[in-house]
Amino acid sequence: MKQTSSLSISDTIKNQLCNLSDAVLFVKKALVEIGLLVRPPYEWEEVLYQCYKVGYKSLTLVAITGFIMGLVMTLQSRPVLAEFGAESWLPSMVSISFIREIGPVVTALICAGKIGSGIGAEVGSMKVTEQIDAMEVSATNPFKFIVATRIVATSFMVPLLAMFSDAFGMLGSFLGVNLFAQVDVQLYLHQSFSTLEFQDFFPALIKTFLFGFVIGTVGCYRGMNAGRGTESVGMAANSAVVIASLLIFFVDLLVVQVTNLLTTN
Repeated sequence: MKQTSSLSISDTIKNQLCNLSDAVLFVKKALVEIGLLVRPPYEWEEVLYQCYKVGYKSLTLVAITGFIMGLVMTLQSRPVLAEFGAESWLPSMVSISFIREIGPVVTALICAGKIGSGIGAEVGSMKVTEQIDAMEVSATNPFKFIVATRIVATSFMVPLLAMFSDAFGMLGSFLGVNLFAQVDVQLYLHQSFSTLEFQDFFPALIKTFLFGFVIGTVGCYRGMNAGRGTESVGMAANSAVVIASLLIFFVDLLVVQVTNLLTTN
């Protein structure tokens, strides 16, 4: 029993290391193919179509989520600040929280659930129905057409979606403030942005690019490695959401630590 147990553990470790090496090679190949997008045959039409699917079709969900979170955050924070007579700090607190952390992370998680699962299921179904094999037979580079275009689209659209989330979050916060007192738009914007600095914007922007890259890469990787059965399509979509969400938190933690080191030094 003990020998069987030790063998199963060792086999599990080997499988995990093999999966990790496959993922690293997949990312390396994806980066190479992304660089080849500037060379013929051009796939920019597919990139624009994926940007439309990733960005425009997710805009409503991201905007509504950002607006509600900004409104709720304002309503919950106001009583605490009112006890200390610091209600004037509410706009700046919400803006810093949204731009630094809430907007990018929440937007990335929404995109991981909506876009990551969609990419995993779409690419997985293409693998199951042998469309990818048909592309290879017809002398089309499936990795460039399928993977590179989707990763580029998510890498550029997630930052834009995060900006929309920030904007609608500020709008929700403005509405929350005006539920209790009349605050002019100009005054609210001044209070919101007077405390913001470049180091608040730049790390958040870099973070959203990395989030988009992670979402697109994980979705494509799980889809390209789906099995032959139809059940594997659902498994690819589900695992894409789980892995992308975990990696988003890991990347967020890493960027925060690097930013803190750079700002303190």
